[in-house]
Amino acid sequence: MRDFACPRCGQRLTFENSRCLGCHSSIGFDPDARSFAVLTAEGIRAAGAETSRCANLDVAACNWLAPAGSPSGLCGSCALTRTRPADTDLDALPAFAEAEAAKRRLVFELIELGLPVRGRDVNPATGLCFDLLSSSQERVVTGHADGVITLDLAEGDDVHREQLRVSMAEPYRTLLGHFRHEIGHYYFTVLTESGDARARFHTLFGDPDADYQAALDRHYQEGPPRGWQETYVSAYATMHPAEDWAETFAHYLHIRDTLDTAAAFGFAPAGATLATPLAGEAGFRRIVELWLPLAWSLNMINRSMGHPDLYPFVLPPPALDKMRLVHQLVAGHGDTGQGDTAPAIG
Repeated sequence: MRDFACPRCGQRLTFENSRCLGCHSSIGFDPDARSFAVLTAEGIRAAGAETSRCANLDVAACNWLAPAGSPSGLCGSCALTRTRPADTDLDALPAFAEAEAAKRRLVFELIELGLPVRGRDVNPATGLCFDLLSSSQERVVTGHADGVITLDLAEGDDVHREQLRVSMAEPYRTLLGHFRHEIGHYYFTVLTESGDARARFHTLFGDPDADYQAALDRHYQEGPPRGWQETYVSAYATMHPAEDWAETFAHYLHIRDTLDTAAAFGFAPAGATLATPLAGEAGFRRIVELWLPLAWSLNMINRSMGHPDLYPFVLPPPALDKMRLVHQLVAGHGDTGQGDTAPAIG
């Protein structure tokens, strides 16, 4: 995540700010410009493009700008949400706002990586969209199917999420982590369309068409195979090649965004940013060279504060080989100096 500043007074801003605490200007985040803009009292951009504040400012604390002419008045991230709690569901709305905040971080990273973000309005059959549902009203299973990412909003409750993390023996469980995992399933279909990419996937991950239900039953009956730590990034990745890909993709996003943030605040070289082309084998080696000492130091800092490790994972060589393929496919598809496909939101 970049280090942002108020365009009027230079005060540092967080990614979530809707008002500058220095000059008290009303501000909004412009995902196209990748920076903040000053707004008028009516929430309209004070200069430049005719953009206005997202209609979800109050209901989801969204600080993004909606593009000019947006029929819904929603920003590019909020417009991807197909289903959400009703305005009258006062119990679910706070969790919805938390989920949207995590989703905005996800979408911004995808933009930074140059990946296409195409909604249902662009591709009605398999375009990306999100169903953010409350399991207090119905049974909700977090997952992905044909571009639809479903999230149980109960994952925003710290106690509920921690209970699940412990019961499932997971070292890590967050809203952002869920989004990054499920978006990995979506980008499998986007990034492995070519026969060559699919063949390389098969070599490293296995058969993506293997019986998923059988793999799911086996995983929850028997657990991960002995010695899985020598090959996989997580225990859940052992369940099925599709889950191995999604876990690896999520960790790639974890690493790239954390390095980007570290570079913005001087904890990593400037070349670690998402805006820096890191294509090819040399680029991937550089990512790993930067990440390993940073993750170690951040874990030690967390321990100094009495917290669990920030990144409680080990990346064995086979898992890095799989992540290398993710990097190559992402770099080849992006437009940040790494490819020629422009991102599209909508």
